[in-house]
Amino acid sequence: MFKKLLGICGMVAMCLMMHHTATAQCETWAGKPNESEITDAHTIYRGHIKTDEFDEAFEFWKKAYEAAPAADGGRDFHYTDGIKIYKHKLKNATTDAEKEEAVAMILKLYDEVISCFESGAIKMKIPAKERVAYFLGRKAYDMYYELRTPYSQTFPALEKAIEVGGMNTEYIVIAPYADVATYQFSNDKMDNKQARAIYDKIIELSDHNIENNEKYSAYYKQAKESALGSFAPFESQVFDCAYFIEKLEPEYRKDPDNPTVIKEMIQKLKRQGCTENDALVAELEGKWSKYAAAENSKRQAEFEANNPGMLAKKAYDAGDYNGAIAKYREAVNAETDPSKQAEYYFRIASIEGRKLKKYSDARRSALKAAELRPGYGRPYMLIGDLYASSSRNCGDSFMQRCAVLAAINKYSKAKSVDSSVADEANSRISKYRDSKPSKDEAFMRGFKAGQTVKVECWIGEKVTLSF
Repeated sequence: MFKKLLGICGMVAMCLMMHHTATAQCETWAGKPNESEITDAHTIYRGHIKTDEFDEAFEFWKKAYEAAPAADGGRDFHYTDGIKIYKHKLKNATTDAEKEEAVAMILKLYDEVISCFESGAIKMKIPAKERVAYFLGRKAYDMYYELRTPYSQTFPALEKAIEVGGMNTEYIVIAPYADVATYQFSNDKMDNKQARAIYDKIIELSDHNIENNEKYSAYYKQAKESALGSFAPFESQVFDCAYFIEKLEPEYRKDPDNPTVIKEMIQKLKRQGCTENDALVAELEGKWSKYAAAENSKRQAEFEANNPGMLAKKAYDAGDYNGAIAKYREAVNAETDPSKQAEYYFRIASIEGRKLKKYSDARRSALKAAELRPGYGRPYMLIGDLYASSSRNCGDSFMQRCAVLAAINKYSKAKSVDSSVADEANSRISKYRDSKPSKDEAFMRGFKAGQTVKVECWIGEKVTLSF
């Protein structure tokens, strides 16, 4: 029971001490024996303050403030003027001790004037709550810009100013609040939910005053832009997909059919975790798919128009051999490099001979290829193959074997100009060696080795007999 009573007495004593402290720091000069001296000091220092003579004002202000912090109870000059005086001292301080003293005194004066309005010790025409909010905002502002207090102390002061001021918080608090909040976030002193809540609070406060505060609307707009700048580097970490859709959609709606805007919008939204389940993303993806398909088709058509060789290959793969030849001829005409022209002519020859059985045309095309690229053995290999494959259509058995000699001659020609086909040519020559004319059959016709014979049929070339 005794301990309980002791505890109650302690609490009562503490409350009385706090009340005495609050009363002492809010004392007025009313009824004091030296009231005239205090008011004289007040009048003198106020005269100096009006002309920015802070050093001259200091001693008179100090006397008035220490004797009657709340003046006559109807004004807060002793606090606000004291803050001005100590800001002057801070600006002109030459040692760390002087600076620390000035900062501490400024914060003390802010706390005291706030306490006096909260307790009702100072009464003015302006409601006490508005005055408290005003001083909380000014204190936080000064802590950020002039007093350079640590952010760990400045941030709670900014929070308190916003909390008490609500929609009436001065615009000067907004930019510091955003800057300190993003600093805290970037240093892992708050999570993204807290940062987002602060952002929403800033936007709500700013937009409300931009819309309703005619006198300071432009200032709130400027403060909002500054706050957005502070949050910009952390957008991707702080905000969700819905935020970015709200932010970016107006940009898209200004030019909804611009493929560059559409593509950039998709990339930005997807980087922020948006998916095809979001209506805007689905709309953008649909537009981009149609545009991409049309653009790809257009580019493919342009590419093929500028690359007839590619179209020729497509026609060949589709079995349109005449179409392929036509496109290869376009490729020849469009090409200035003889080596590439030779390649196209060879492909024409291959189609003419192997697919269309137009042997004479094939030979002409192959020889044109060989002419354009000296040292190109492949056209001669092709002609040799055509001679060999069509030899059965060249008259009787003896003439057919003479056609094989013509083929062997072409294989020999191929390897003589192009060593890269030598192995293949030797293989063909070896293959057809037993298909040469027989000596007996030649003698029966009156021919001897070394004589020349003109091959009948389309080949029409002269060959030197060997058996």
